[in-house]
Amino acid sequence: MIDDDAAGLLDARPDRAAVFLAKLTHEFASSLHIDETLRHAIDRFMAYLNAEAASIFLLEEDGQALVCRECAGPVDIRGLRLAPDQGIVGQTVQHNEPKIVRDVSKNPSFAAMVDADTGFATRSILCAPLSVRGQCLGALELLNKRTADGLFDLNDMQLATTVASAAALAIHNARMALELVEQERVRKELELARQIQESLLPVAGAAPSPVHGLNLPAREVSGDFYDYLHLGDGRVYFSLADVSGKGMNAALLMAKTTSLLRCLAKQAHDPGLLLARVNDELCETSSMGMFVTIIAGYFDPASGCVEMANAGHQPALLRRAAGVYAELAAEAPPLGVLAGIEFPVSRLPLDGAAIYLYTDGLSESADDSGAALETAGVVQMIESSAGLPPAERLTSIVENWRQGGFTTHDDITLMLVDLAR
Repeated sequence: MIDDDAAGLLDARPDRAAVFLAKLTHEFASSLHIDETLRHAIDRFMAYLNAEAASIFLLEEDGQALVCRECAGPVDIRGLRLAPDQGIVGQTVQHNEPKIVRDVSKNPSFAAMVDADTGFATRSILCAPLSVRGQCLGALELLNKRTADGLFDLNDMQLATTVASAAALAIHNARMALELVEQERVRKELELARQIQESLLPVAGAAPSPVHGLNLPAREVSGDFYDYLHLGDGRVYFSLADVSGKGMNAALLMAKTTSLLRCLAKQAHDPGLLLARVNDELCETSSMGMFVTIIAGYFDPASGCVEMANAGHQPALLRRAAGVYAELAAEAPPLGVLAGIEFPVSRLPLDGAAIYLYTDGLSESADDSGAALETAGVVQMIESSAGLPPAERLTSIVENWRQGGFTTHDDITLMLVDLAR
């Protein structure tokens, strides 16, 4: 677009322009360091188009401001911020079309306060959008043509538009490359975090164990965890928990909580006191309103009894030999909510029974029709695997769940406490 006073004829400089553009395009294509490339190119823009000053403005990601990323000329305006519709640059970006202003004193859109702040005297402006596939990333601005009349013409506009298009493509490609690098960095960090999480899970030993666990993360990292530990006095400590939230924050709180539990469980004899100590620690240091629902307990093979405390977790399922189920509901809030509280303990003789613990990723999963599995569905899946050895039951439950077409956006963790061999 040219203002009312704009005029001029296209002169013939095809050879010189073609060489300039070819070199410039090659430089852009061969570099992913866009700031360095623009720094070298901006002087050439100014020199080739015979301008007193040149600058490149880019829109911020949120589109709330235009920021000068590079400039050349007598005044350094790098970092200058304009509203997205401010001045000739803003108009160029808003309309995504080039603009020539022959006399800024006659143009009400000219942002005169920039001259007032810098001391530079702007007389004429040529502005071309940095556009890729219809999306405007910013603008190339040229000030004051170094000719007798000081005016930019249509040939200048054509060349500036072509140069701006090459620069815009280079900026777009550099941003894409940076995004890919960032995605790969995040992927590797998540992969490492998952490996660390897996290292925190207990490793099944060669000897038969009365406790078995299984974890299926919904994402790269999990907010669920389980643990069991054979203690020196013959008892077996176990826990299954679900951290509120998703992603890395939940994974970090999971790692902290499971480490605390494993350390303190070796000295504790009462699961209620164990949870009370961990709860006070989490209340003192945790933030962002996160909490942990958990069932923790000790199994004593000598007595055949389980002592267990439930802090805000969904009920455990006690399956007796006859296939009769009882829910063992929570009697205290989750960890990290309120300090100084007690966690009641239930004492359960197994006597041929088995205890199943699970997170809500299983019970809240849904089939193709959208119907949730719920507790009744979990019981059915447990029953379908009840005749198998304990070490095979959890895997069988997961396989039945998958064959049933159930899906979930949450982690699934299962645990079984059973004396059977």
